[in-house]
Order: sequence, then C-alpha cells, then structure tokens
Amino acid sequence: MAWDTEGTRRRLKEAATVEFAERGPDGTTMARIAERAGINKERLYKYFGDKQALFETVLTDELKKLAETVGPPPGDFENIGEFVGRNFDYHVAHPHLVRLLLWEGLAGGPVADEAQRAAFYQDKTRAYAAAQRAGILDDDLDPDHLAFMVIGLSAWWVSAPQLARMLTGADDEDATEHARRRASVVRAVQRLARPPGVDRR
Repeated sequence: MAWDTEGTRRRLKEAATVEFAERGPDGTTMARIAERAGINKERLYKYFGDKQALFETVLTDELKKLAETVGPPPGDFENIGEFVGRNFDYHVAHPHLVRLLLWEGLAGGPVADEAQRAAFYQDKTRAYAAAQRAGILDDDLDPDHLAFMVIGLSAWWVSAPQLARMLTGADDEDATEHARRRASVVRAVQRLARPPGVDRR
C-alpha cells in the first residue's frame, strides 16, 4: 500500500500548528508534535527538518492563507474599513495565527521567511502611500505607521482576549459582542485613515 505523503505532511503541519500556537516553538518538542499527529517522529524530521524549520513552514503557510483569503483592499482603499473588518473576521476565526506571530516575536530568534515577508509589507506600505497621494487616505500619518496601526486594530482583540473580556464583560463567542467589536474596528480605521471631509462612518 502506497504511503499517503501529502496526507501525512498535512497531518503533521496541523499538529504542529496547534502545538506551536499553544506552547510556542520553545515550549513544545518534535516528539509532542509527532504524537499529536499519530505519526512517528522520524517522519516529521524527514519532511520538515528541525523544529525551527517546521515552525517557519507553519507560520509562512498560515500567513499565506490569510493573504489568499482576505486579499488586497478593494477599490484602492476606498472601503478600507470593510477590508479591515474582513481581517478582523479572519483573525477571530483563526486565532492561532496571531498566537504564532506573538510566539515568533517572544522567541527573539530567526524570523520566518523574513525577506519575502518584508517585501510583502513594503509593497503594502507603497500601496498605502499611493492611496494617500491620490487623496483616498489621509496623509497625516506615515504610510508604514498607518499600515501597522491598521494591522493592530484588526488583530489586537485576538492578541489579548483576557483584556478584551475584562473590558467588555464578554468574549468573542458572544455573537452580539463579535458584531460590536467588528463595527468598532471598522469605524476606528475609517476615522484613522480617511481624509478630513470624507465620510468616515
């Protein structure tokens, strides 16, 4: 019987995603990941190399899923609020991505796929700058700072869920609270990013 290589790789990556999100790269082991996947550790090493390489693979894949699912802002940032609303929805549905990013920062080690990611964010910054020059976005903030703030607004609810719960008295499993948080994120970004005199509702 032929070995299902792709199925095995998928199960190992799924197990690694859960382990890394829960414990961080320093808090788990290749043995734990293999045990969670129900596959021997040797196969894990064979497919992905060492633990750092596996973490980088997992995080890179998860960031790619975000980019493919949400996509660039429609209409050259004309509706930046709704774009950030969709980012918020994605992070709420996939909280492990924010946890992976936080663990990466806390670990202080190599950054997964840094050159490609930096190029992606530089392209994003240039797009913000172009929208500012066109008068679509307010140019009061430097475009790189604006991009960072927009990312933060869409992800911070998931980054500190205990703080969100203490402030609001509810968590994101409450559908009414989810809608309230999303609406606040959309309005905040519109007010932050849209030029004075343009409808920021």
